Formats: sequence, C-alpha cells, structure tokens
Amino acid sequence: MQIEYAKVSALGDRQDNQDRAAVVVSEKAALMLVFDGMGGHSDGARAAETGLKIVQDLFMATPQPIFDPQGFLYMALSRAHDEVVRVGKDIAVDFRPRATCAVCLVQEGGTFWAHIGDSRIYQIRNGAVRTRSRDHSHVEVLIQEGAITEEEAENHPMRNFVECCIGGDAPVPDMSITHKMALQHGDVLLACSDGLWSGLSDKDIGQIGVSGEQNLVENLKALSTKALGINAPYSDNTTGTALRWLGL
Repeated sequence: MQIEYAKVSALGDRQDNQDRAAVVVSEKAALMLVFDGMGGHSDGARAAETGLKIVQDLFMATPQPIFDPQGFLYMALSRAHDEVVRVGKDIAVDFRPRATCAVCLVQEGGTFWAHIGDSRIYQIRNGAVRTRSRDHSHVEVLIQEGAITEEEAENHPMRNFVECCIGGDAPVPDMSITHKMALQHGDVLLACSDGLWSGLSDKDIGQIGVSGEQNLVENLKALSTKALGINAPYSDNTTGTALRWLGL
C-alpha cells in the first residue's frame, strides 16, 4: 500500500486544545482519526483522548485487511462511546465529557468512513472536493431539506448545534458509516474537526489535493493556517489528518 499522510493540530484562539488526532498505518491498512472534545462540557479533551485510544487500540489488535470494515467501525465507535460515558458516569448528565469524531479506514484500494457529530471527512480528486460526509447537525438537516444553502449555513445562528456525539447519555449515538468507496491514484482524504472546515469553501479545501512542489504535509499546514486566519480572532482548535492514495 503506497500512501503519503500528514497530521496537524493548532490551538487557535482557545486556552487549551481539546482535539486529538492520529494516523495509524500498517502494511495492509491505514486508519485516520479525529476526535473533537466539546468545549462546553466537562473535560472534552479527556473524551477525545479516550475515544481515540479505544479506536486506535482496536485497530492495532485486529487482523488486516479488516474482514468486516463497516462492522469494525460500528463496534469501535460504540466501544469508544461506552468508555467516554463510563468516564463521566459520576457527573451530572448535562456536564459529562463529550466529543465528535471522524474515522476513515483505507484498505484494498478503497475507503470506509464513520463519523458522529460535525467532524468531517472529505475526498479530494484533481484539486476539487469530490464528496464529503454530512454533519449530524441542525443546519445540515436544513441544507438537505433545501431550506438553506451551504453558504447560508456558514452564518446560521444554530450552526454549532450538534445533534449527536460520543459520551453523555448511555445509548449508542447515531453514526454514519459508508460503503466502500474506490480510490484513484492521487486522491486525498481529509478528516478534520469543525475548527478546520468552518470558514473554508470547498475550493479552499480542494487545494490540499493539488500536487506539485509542495507535499501533503505542507498543503495541510497551509490549509490549517488559512482556516485560523479566516476564523480569527475566534478560531477554534484546528485539527486534521490527510492521506494521499498512491496505489497498491
């Protein structure tokens, strides 16, 4: 498996960084992870740290390529949720640790996505966004219903309202898990927190897939810097992982 990958996480205009991210690579598979601790709740950083560790450890303990990718993603995020719930069990429910997350599995020339909340995954081809995950948020519902446009969502008063997350209540939250999506040579996958994608257009995000003198690490750093600049002086933690598919 031939890939190039990168990770970035910036503090932004916040006092602490509650995001956590990793790219875990083996000979036959790779896993991109982004967990965004919810700052309005107690110890969002611990929720993100706990969730990432659970999924990462399960991936490393599972033979690869993974036989049932969709089942693995559901099981891993369910266990991450259960553990974050356990961490907050002695805290009043409204203040328990919570996080959103995006997980992208790459193997056998394709990719499977899973996410909860408004952490996103993008597929970029030839310098343009080909597709992206759809947030579990109120404004995303309005977009899908045709009530507002993508542009109107950027400044909507409920743009930060997330409808599900890991942690908090005991029942497993809603999650979106995709079927296998084929990858072509040069495709770039981006998993990121809302601190990175908010304020950026699809055209901006597509630039991470432009090849040339700059490599993927530099492209991801440039994208993060642009997001921080656009969102200043109220920028959030800005975190992303990226992977370029180069073939088997």
